[in-house]
Amino acid sequence: PRLIPVLLLQGNGLVKTRKFARPTYLGDPINAVRIFNDLEADELIFLDISATQQNRSISLEFVQEVASEAHMPFAAGGGLQTLAQIREVLACGAEKVVLGTAAVQDPEFVRRAAAEFGSSAIAVCLDFKSSFWRGTRCWYRNATQCSQQEPWELASLMASVGAGELILQSVDRDGTWMGYDLETIRQVVDSVTIPVVALGGANSLQELPRAFFEAGATGLAAGSLFVFHDSRGGVLLNYPPRSHVQKMFRR
Repeated sequence: PRLIPVLLLQGNGLVKTRKFARPTYLGDPINAVRIFNDLEADELIFLDISATQQNRSISLEFVQEVASEAHMPFAAGGGLQTLAQIREVLACGAEKVVLGTAAVQDPEFVRRAAAEFGSSAIAVCLDFKSSFWRGTRCWYRNATQCSQQEPWELASLMASVGAGELILQSVDRDGTWMGYDLETIRQVVDSVTIPVVALGGANSLQELPRAFFEAGATGLAAGSLFVFHDSRGGVLLNYPPRSHVQKMFRR
């Protein structure tokens, strides 16, 4: 499986949230790219968490800067609402774009994007959280609006309109070190035939194989796990050596 650091952008800085709130400043995102180059990360995901609310898309200048530095493929998302914006981000060097709010509000937009750029260039991020009254539902616009759909329902729809990959993100577990929501991941994996990336709550390297072997995720993404020393904090960008990863997933 791919092990993927997810790096959140706010303004010009790298931040980390907890349950989509209280962003903690971590430093310069381009410096983070250089560190993950040295650590030989499989790929990176960049998400601008302010873009949708500010009615703009992720900075093209930033995407170009990442492309000039990164030794690995990367995906970029945040506020993408038009085919022209997707075209520009891909032209700047991103391997794929990540769609969120625009995909949930208009699934046909995903179909048009996949037809224009190919499914492999289109990833859709599905944010979900649970409540006593609603159960588990997908949310959008930084988890402020509910779509009324269960994750597996929306995942099936996104796959049917051409998404090439799904990033399944638990809002409740974001930054909490509680562990992945393996049950929801498995439900989504069972409902689609495209790759599913697990995100939200990863608490240790030892837990990652469970999301792969038990839940079926083919991408294992995390924020806190790859940017903090441990659950007590302390910024330390880290990534396991390839030999260690091979041992982790040996059966």
